[in-house]
Amino acid sequence: MKVLFRSDSSTQIGFGHIKRDLVLAKQYEDVSFACLPLEGSLIDEILYPVFELQSASIYELIHLIKEHKFDLLVIDHYEITADDEKLIKLETGIKILSFDDTINPHHCDILLNVNACAKASDYEGLVPFKCELRCGFSYALIRDEFYIEAKEKREKVWDFFICLGGTDIKNLSLKIASDLPSNKKIAIATSSSNKNLKKLKILAKENPNIKLFIDCDNIAKLMNESEKLIISASSLINEALLLKAKFKAICYVENQRPTADWLAKKGYEVEYKFD
Repeated sequence: MKVLFRSDSSTQIGFGHIKRDLVLAKQYEDVSFACLPLEGSLIDEILYPVFELQSASIYELIHLIKEHKFDLLVIDHYEITADDEKLIKLETGIKILSFDDTINPHHCDILLNVNACAKASDYEGLVPFKCELRCGFSYALIRDEFYIEAKEKREKVWDFFICLGGTDIKNLSLKIASDLPSNKKIAIATSSSNKNLKKLKILAKENPNIKLFIDCDNIAKLMNESEKLIISASSLINEALLLKAKFKAICYVENQRPTADWLAKKGYEVEYKFD
């Protein structure tokens, strides 16, 4: 089966879509990606063939599917609508697996919502009758390192671990770390694509209790070594739940709201930051 993933990453979008797609991609043998070459994208880190798109046009994607005769299209993109999916299906006949995070209509063969709060009944009337629904924590796409780390009991080296996504476009890591007690050991994880990296480096230099981890290759171990996690209400939540870690979820974009609301109802600590 030839599989094409349509997804993007950038300084503005973040890395979450591509990161989870790479976990799912391991389930298939013949995989390619179609991505826009946006600023700060992870294209160079995708260890599969990548078609760099010239535009966001659905017709360019349709042409690509036809030209290379793909069998399955995996869509992980908020800008691709149910109508777009219907057109792709009409023009190519390809099987479609669509990611969803915010309970939207889709015209697909498989609907995948990996958030712990998701359930199949959420999609009643929103997807075709024969659509296969894969919803909830049992379908979570978690990196292998977390399953390994979940079996380990680590000494708590850090009082707080902060991670607000790879790009942290609102610079929340700096604000949150600055408000924590100066006698607490704080680990901040981010990426080299973070536009506020210079400010974070200054913060870490001026505060010996704070250490900055840039492009860390073992986030699971770092999280497991921390007493409390302060993390975005994103895929990090599933990873924290697997580790059975104590955490506070920060919700700062609308696609995180369903997970944040679910966590709040379950009694987890949640903070909304939309200002």
